[in-house]
Amino acid sequence: VCEFHGSAGQSFGAFLLPGMRWILSGEANDYVGKGMTGGEIAIHPSPKAKFKPEANVIAGNTILYGATGGEVFISGQVGERFCVRNSGATAVVEGIGNHGCEYMTGGVVVILGPVGRNFGAGMTGGVAFLLDYKGTLVDQVNPELVTILTLQDPKEVSLLRSMIERHLQLTGSPLAERILKKWPRFDYWLYFFCIKEMHACF
Repeated sequence: VCEFHGSAGQSFGAFLLPGMRWILSGEANDYVGKGMTGGEIAIHPSPKAKFKPEANVIAGNTILYGATGGEVFISGQVGERFCVRNSGATAVVEGIGNHGCEYMTGGVVVILGPVGRNFGAGMTGGVAFLLDYKGTLVDQVNPELVTILTLQDPKEVSLLRSMIERHLQLTGSPLAERILKKWPRFDYWLYFFCIKEMHACF
């Protein structure tokens, strides 16, 4: 386990290997987890920060570019092209910019906040769960290669919950804590889209 504090530069945790865990208390720049094949990356604001993590950007653009494995948990929002060309990593984040999951071919992504335009463009595999408080995220999705479903399958519910629990464990996310506390009633106050490959999901 490696713990870091402050502002990380470009490519924090790039090419990370299985068995490694990097925890950053602070903020990161572009290309977090680029090309990673395993391990875990957790990023959360400093305990001294006065802002709400879910309402602020704490990591840059093109996170998990070309990743084939591993896990990333970010308590806060990130920039554009999140998970571009991701082909196997899993991630939980609290908001993203434009072109999320662009050209994604595998992996599982959970987004617990706002989503920019053109989500899922060129996405041919993998799964993404979007938390949609206002019922407007469908307008942000590029529908050319993906389909949009409501969350019903018990296996998907179990997977989603386990990822949010891990997010809370590694980042201490206040947003994840609130979601899990309301979980027995999530059908009534949360609405998730499941973005899936046209012909196969898992």
